Amino acid sequence: MSDDTMAPPTSPPDAAPDGLMRDRRSVLRCAAIAAMVGASAPILAACGGGDTPGATPTTGTSTGPTSAPTTGGSTGPSSAPPSSAAGGKVLGPVADIPVGGGKVFTDAKVVVTQPTAGQFKGFSAVCTHQGNPIGSVADGQIICPFHQSHFSITDGAPVSGPAQTALPAVNVAVNGTNVVQTA
Repeated sequence: MSDDTMAPPTSPPDAAPDGLMRDRRSVLRCAAIAAMVGASAPILAACGGGDTPGATPTTGTSTGPTSAPTTGGSTGPSSAPPSSAAGGKVLGPVADIPVGGGKVFTDAKVVVTQPTAGQFKGFSAVCTHQGNPIGSVADGQIICPFHQSHFSITDGAPVSGPAQTALPAVNVAVNGTNVVQTA
Protein backbone atom coordinates (compact mmCIF):
# COMPACT_ATOMS: atom_id res chain seq x y z
CA MET A 1 0.00 0.00 0.00
CA SER A 2 1.14 3.49 -0.63
CA ASP A 3 1.29 6.28 1.87
CA ASP A 4 -1.45 8.09 -0.07
CA THR A 5 -4.08 5.51 0.92
CA MET A 6 -3.27 5.89 4.62
CA ALA A 7 -3.65 9.67 4.77
CA PRO A 8 -6.97 11.03 5.99
CA PRO A 9 -9.00 12.94 3.43
CA THR A 10 -8.52 16.67 3.56
CA SER A 11 -12.26 17.39 3.51
CA PRO A 12 -14.39 14.59 4.98
CA PRO A 13 -17.74 14.17 3.23
CA ASP A 14 -19.64 14.30 6.54
CA ALA A 15 -17.88 17.37 7.92
CA ALA A 16 -19.97 20.27 9.10
CA PRO A 17 -19.56 23.58 7.24
CA ASP A 18 -17.32 24.85 10.05
CA GLY A 19 -15.06 21.81 9.69
CA LEU A 20 -16.32 19.81 12.70
CA MET A 21 -17.16 16.15 12.26
CA ARG A 22 -20.68 14.84 12.73
CA ASP A 23 -20.37 11.11 12.58
CA ARG A 24 -23.26 8.70 12.35
CA ARG A 25 -22.85 7.57 15.97
CA SER A 26 -23.24 11.08 17.41
CA VAL A 27 -26.27 11.79 15.22
CA LEU A 28 -27.93 8.54 16.33
CA ARG A 29 -27.04 9.22 19.98
CA CYS A 30 -28.66 12.65 19.78
CA ALA A 31 -31.74 11.23 18.08
CA ALA A 32 -32.08 8.59 20.82
CA ILE A 33 -31.73 11.20 23.56
CA ALA A 34 -34.31 13.39 21.87
CA ALA A 35 -36.70 10.46 21.59
CA MET A 36 -36.29 9.59 25.28
CA VAL A 37 -36.85 13.16 26.34
CA GLY A 38 -39.74 13.62 23.98
CA ALA A 39 -38.09 16.68 22.55
CA SER A 40 -38.52 18.28 19.19
CA ALA A 41 -36.23 19.65 16.50
CA PRO A 42 -34.50 22.31 18.67
CA ILE A 43 -32.92 19.59 20.81
CA LEU A 44 -31.72 17.72 17.72
CA ALA A 45 -30.19 20.91 16.38
CA ALA A 46 -28.37 21.41 19.67
CA CYS A 47 -26.90 17.91 19.41
CA GLY A 48 -24.95 18.89 16.30
CA GLY A 49 -22.03 19.80 18.53
CA GLY A 50 -20.41 22.77 16.97
CA ASP A 51 -22.81 25.18 15.35
CA THR A 52 -20.66 27.94 16.83
CA PRO A 53 -17.39 28.48 14.91
CA GLY A 54 -14.42 27.34 16.96
CA ALA A 55 -16.53 25.22 19.33
CA THR A 56 -15.32 21.80 20.39
CA PRO A 57 -17.76 18.94 19.80
CA THR A 58 -19.05 17.14 22.88
CA THR A 59 -18.58 13.44 23.41
CA GLY A 60 -21.65 11.80 24.90
CA THR A 61 -22.39 14.18 27.75
CA SER A 62 -25.60 16.07 28.15
CA THR A 63 -26.64 18.90 30.40
CA GLY A 64 -30.30 18.62 29.34
CA PRO A 65 -33.09 16.85 31.15
CA THR A 66 -32.68 13.14 31.77
CA SER A 67 -36.35 12.26 31.61
CA ALA A 68 -39.45 13.50 29.91
CA PRO A 69 -41.19 16.36 31.66
CA THR A 70 -44.39 15.44 33.38
CA THR A 71 -47.54 17.23 32.42
CA GLY A 72 -51.14 16.96 33.40
CA GLY A 73 -53.13 14.37 31.52
CA SER A 74 -55.66 15.29 28.90
CA THR A 75 -59.07 16.22 30.14
CA GLY A 76 -61.75 14.80 27.89
CA PRO A 77 -65.45 14.55 28.62
CA SER A 78 -65.03 11.68 31.09
CA SER A 79 -61.70 12.58 32.63
CA ALA A 80 -60.78 13.93 36.02
CA PRO A 81 -59.86 17.55 36.60
CA PRO A 82 -56.21 17.79 37.68
CA SER A 83 -57.07 19.69 40.86
CA SER A 84 -57.06 18.46 44.43
CA ALA A 85 -59.17 19.36 47.41
CA ALA A 86 -58.24 19.22 51.08
CA GLY A 87 -60.11 15.91 51.34
CA GLY A 88 -58.51 14.25 48.31
CA LYS A 89 -58.21 14.40 44.52
CA VAL A 90 -61.23 15.99 42.89
CA LEU A 91 -62.84 13.60 40.41
CA GLY A 92 -65.77 15.74 39.32
CA PRO A 93 -69.05 17.37 40.28
CA VAL A 94 -71.61 15.39 42.26
CA ALA A 95 -74.18 16.53 39.69
CA ASP A 96 -72.40 14.45 36.99
CA ILE A 97 -73.20 11.18 38.79
CA PRO A 98 -76.86 10.18 38.34
CA VAL A 99 -78.82 8.23 40.94
CA GLY A 100 -78.90 4.59 39.80
CA GLY A 101 -75.93 5.18 37.51
CA GLY A 102 -72.40 6.46 37.55
CA LYS A 103 -69.54 8.01 35.66
CA VAL A 104 -66.12 6.76 34.55
CA PHE A 105 -63.22 9.11 35.32
CA THR A 106 -60.75 7.86 32.74
CA ASP A 107 -57.61 9.73 33.83
CA ALA A 108 -58.04 8.68 37.47
CA LYS A 109 -59.01 5.12 36.44
CA VAL A 110 -61.97 5.33 38.80
CA VAL A 111 -65.69 4.77 38.26
CA VAL A 112 -68.02 6.45 40.74
CA THR A 113 -71.60 5.24 41.14
CA GLN A 114 -74.63 6.47 43.08
CA PRO A 115 -76.78 3.36 43.70
CA THR A 116 -79.24 5.36 45.85
CA ALA A 117 -79.58 9.11 46.37
CA GLY A 118 -76.60 10.44 48.33
CA GLN A 119 -74.73 7.09 48.46
CA PHE A 120 -71.53 7.23 46.39
CA LYS A 121 -69.34 4.21 45.65
CA GLY A 122 -65.96 4.13 43.97
CA PHE A 123 -64.39 1.27 42.04
CA SER A 124 -61.35 0.70 39.88
CA ALA A 125 -62.11 1.48 36.23
CA VAL A 126 -59.88 -1.42 35.13
CA CYS A 127 -61.76 -4.61 34.24
CA THR A 128 -60.75 -7.65 36.29
CA HIS A 129 -61.11 -9.93 33.25
CA GLN A 130 -58.14 -8.77 31.16
CA GLY A 131 -57.24 -5.32 32.47
CA ASN A 132 -59.08 -3.28 29.84
CA PRO A 133 -60.57 0.10 30.75
CA ILE A 134 -64.17 0.25 31.87
CA GLY A 135 -66.23 2.06 29.27
CA SER A 136 -69.50 3.21 30.78
CA VAL A 137 -72.24 2.89 33.37
CA ALA A 138 -75.72 2.08 32.10
CA ASP A 139 -78.88 0.41 33.37
CA GLY A 140 -77.47 0.04 36.90
CA GLN A 141 -74.32 -1.74 35.70
CA ILE A 142 -70.68 -0.87 35.11
CA ILE A 143 -69.74 -2.09 31.63
CA CYS A 144 -66.44 -3.16 30.10
CA PRO A 145 -66.89 -2.83 26.32
CA PHE A 146 -64.09 -5.22 25.38
CA HIS A 147 -65.61 -8.56 26.39
CA GLN A 148 -68.95 -7.36 27.78
CA SER A 149 -68.27 -7.93 31.45
CA HIS A 150 -70.92 -6.19 33.58
CA PHE A 151 -70.49 -5.27 37.25
CA SER A 152 -72.91 -4.14 39.97
CA ILE A 153 -72.96 -0.41 40.74
CA THR A 154 -73.55 -1.29 44.40
CA ASP A 155 -70.56 -3.50 45.19
CA GLY A 156 -68.58 -3.95 41.93
CA ALA A 157 -69.41 -7.67 41.79
CA PRO A 158 -69.52 -9.31 38.35
CA VAL A 159 -73.07 -9.62 37.01
CA SER A 160 -72.37 -11.12 33.58
CA GLY A 161 -69.59 -11.72 31.09
CA PRO A 162 -66.26 -13.42 31.47
CA ALA A 163 -65.05 -11.44 34.55
CA GLN A 164 -65.12 -13.59 37.70
CA THR A 165 -63.73 -11.06 40.19
CA ALA A 166 -65.32 -7.88 41.55
CA LEU A 167 -63.90 -4.48 40.70
CA PRO A 168 -61.66 -3.34 43.58
CA ALA A 169 -63.20 -0.64 45.77
CA VAL A 170 -61.77 2.89 45.66
CA ASN A 171 -62.34 5.31 48.52
CA VAL A 172 -64.47 8.27 47.46
CA ALA A 173 -66.28 11.00 49.38
CA VAL A 174 -68.35 14.10 48.75
CA ASN A 175 -66.48 17.33 49.44
CA GLY A 176 -68.79 20.30 48.86
CA THR A 177 -70.18 19.94 45.34
CA ASN A 178 -67.46 17.51 44.20
CA VAL A 179 -66.72 13.82 44.52
CA VAL A 180 -63.12 13.27 45.61
CA GLN A 181 -60.87 10.23 45.71
CA THR A 182 -59.52 9.79 49.23
CA ALA A 183 -56.66 7.73 50.59
